[in-house]
Amino acid sequence: MPTLFTKIINGEISSFKIFEDEHTFAFLDINPHNLGHTLIVPKIEIGDYKDVPEPYYSAVFRNAKLIGRAIEKATNCRRVGLVVHGMGVPDHFHLHLIPMFSSTDLNTDKAKTRSKEEMTHIQTKIIDQLNNIT
Repeated sequence: MPTLFTKIINGEISSFKIFEDEHTFAFLDINPHNLGHTLIVPKIEIGDYKDVPEPYYSAVFRNAKLIGRAIEKATNCRRVGLVVHGMGVPDHFHLHLIPMFSSTDLNTDKAKTRSKEEMTHIQTKIIDQLNNIT
């Protein structure tokens, strides 16, 4: 059975897509720590980051640099934190890019659902910045 992320990649479940290439798919987290919180996933179902084969592994982290720059510009955050915990969807590795305004922004207790309008607004801002970088 396909993972939740595979269903998102295939368009079976809607998402606020940020970026896609041959090996990765990036979209806004539906319960962001801060607006702009983005997930990058490889387009293969591998549960543990240590098992992700090339070129998928390198593509995730290469695109994290690019998308992280766009998130910084779109949100005016101080830094973009990276988190790999794999607990939410354990069968599909995912990298969290979290806009940080303080050191407590990586605390999972901060995650909360945002309105569709907020999500669409930040999605547009990040994509606009991404287009300016590439």
